[in-house]
Amino acid sequence: MAVPVTGPAAAPARPRDLRAPVTWGVVVGVLQAASPLAFPWLDPATVYALGLAFIAAVYVGFAVADGRRHVLVAEVAVTALFVVVAAVAVPGSPWLLVAGLAGHGVKDAWQHRTGFVRGTRWWPPFCATVDWVAAALVALAVTTGFPVAV
Repeated sequence: MAVPVTGPAAAPARPRDLRAPVTWGVVVGVLQAASPLAFPWLDPATVYALGLAFIAAVYVGFAVADGRRHVLVAEVAVTALFVVVAAVAVPGSPWLLVAGLAGHGVKDAWQHRTGFVRGTRWWPPFCATVDWVAAALVALAVTTGFPVAV
């Protein structure tokens, strides 16, 4: 039985292969942007910060499944960076949340291109879409004065 090839040696995804993860990414990105509505007792900035920390931590699970120590160390370090950005954003500027979401989307795009963490073929385009849609909607909220932070 042949083992499927993943990572840099894998064939690049065709645009048609990305349709489902990107479509679902838009749906989840809109839900991510609306997530403060589910937690009305929390400041919106806190909800977005928790979401940013959560989405960054997902790759730690993928790194554990990958099993390579250098991948786990790198993903824990990257997650720690996003957790710090999220924590600083709560009392600081909501633009840090936008930057954190957009930056995580860039990290996802890099992951999709390089296959650094094995076994994540559909996840990076899905997650990048979630991040960029949420970042755009949060940026829109900030520029229009919608309450993103107190």
